[in-house]
Amino acid sequence: MKTLLLFVATAFFEILGCYLPWLWLRKDGSAWLLLPAAAALAAFVRLLTLHPTASGRVYAAYGGVYVAVALLWLWRVDGVAPSRWDLLGAALCLGGMAVIMFAPRSP
Repeated sequence: MKTLLLFVATAFFEILGCYLPWLWLRKDGSAWLLLPAAAALAAFVRLLTLHPTASGRVYAAYGGVYVAVALLWLWRVDGVAPSRWDLLGAALCLGGMAVIMFAPRSP
């Protein structure tokens, strides 16, 4: 559960760090949005370093959680409800993340 929550927090900060510059560039937002965006991306990078396994495995598994969090963002922030296909895709990605992160490994 700790690993999943860490992935969710990591994805949130990555999405936030990319969303704020998008608001600035595409929606005529303030350039001041770049400061919290930079802080969010710094938090994203720091959170990636807290995962206790090899970086390649973490990045591969993180991708599955990112997909699910991005769809949640789509729904809650952009106001677009995910389709059943979106939800199925997210479930498959989360299943892949679970296999990558929680499979038994020999030392």
